[in-house]
Amino acid sequence: MVSMSSKPKVKKREINEENIKKAIEIMSMVLNDLAAPKNIRKTVKDAIDILNKTDMTPGVRASASIQMLDEAIQDANIPTLSRTRLWSALSILESVKD
Repeated sequence: MVSMSSKPKVKKREINEENIKKAIEIMSMVLNDLAAPKNIRKTVKDAIDILNKTDMTPGVRASASIQMLDEAIQDANIPTLSRTRLWSALSILESVKD
């Protein structure tokens, strides 16, 4: 039987995982966008790989990915649409907390 105190934790974990999935969907759009430079696509792929790892908590995965995406967004060569998509993914990931 699940105790009352663990229900919010389970719900929070489900919400975090759902937010990570949403962010991965958005990041995949950038990954598949041939207008985005190769270095940006590689950074996005690395961030997606981190988000897909299961050996870390959702908050740690989100934090590591946020750092990578923040660097990619600062790149002067990134197309506006890709930058906007990464901002969207980043804002979703910022809501993921342990």
